[in-house]
Amino acid sequence: MVDDIAIYVGLDVSKEKIAVGLAEAGRKGEVRYYGETANRADAVRKLAEKLAGCHGRLCFCYEAGPTGYGLYRQLSGLGHECLVVAPSLVPVRPVLQVKTDRRDAVVLAALLRAGELSSIWVPAEMHEAMRDLCRARETTVSDLRRARQHLLSFLLEHGRVFEGRSHWSKAHRNRLAAQRFDHRAQQIAMEEYIHSIEQIEERRDRLTRQMVELLPNWSLNPVVEAIQALRGVAQISAVTLVSEIGDFRRLSNPRQFMAWLGLN
Repeated sequence: MVDDIAIYVGLDVSKEKIAVGLAEAGRKGEVRYYGETANRADAVRKLAEKLAGCHGRLCFCYEAGPTGYGLYRQLSGLGHECLVVAPSLVPVRPVLQVKTDRRDAVVLAALLRAGELSSIWVPAEMHEAMRDLCRARETTVSDLRRARQHLLSFLLEHGRVFEGRSHWSKAHRNRLAAQRFDHRAQQIAMEEYIHSIEQIEERRDRLTRQMVELLPNWSLNPVVEAIQALRGVAQISAVTLVSEIGDFRRLSNPRQFMAWLGLN
């Protein structure tokens, strides 16, 4: 962080509004609540211009959340320093029993001035786009898993158990196509389960093809190819892994990597 910061700005960001807290430079600088502004690009630009005109060089921070990184990119594009921090890494004071947007913004500003906040890695726009595509495919795979389980549970309820080697093989699908129920309602239910599975499979395959088509234009494509040298890591798995991790250099050792994966 640069040394000529005049004021530190904590932002508590919600869907429609942004609460703003200020902490003036220096150990004894005033810490106060500034007010609220709309969570729109034009309102944020006016806020930054007004604060810069009154105080000089600014440093912003806000917690990562569902609103994404658009605010970070806008403030950085305006020439201001901005940190995005993980909510789990923000120090919590026991005396603060009630959390409000106003109080959170002021606390963020004070912690930022004290140097107690650590910024997270923010992906580039292309990287974030690839990650969104990978997550869309992962969501589809989860939907497919649930849809298949619904069908299997329905068949088990009526004593239709497949005794072959594996589900969703060619033999299993032929067995499904041959199933008939005496009651029309049950037949319709089974056919709709199967139709839902086929639709989700088509969506999964479509997303997979789009991932592969976009891969050559991604700056991290060489990393994806390198990851595939590991045993058991195919192309789609490599793309998903790289899209989530991003810059491997931010993980300084294998222990951090395993902790990030949740395997420690």
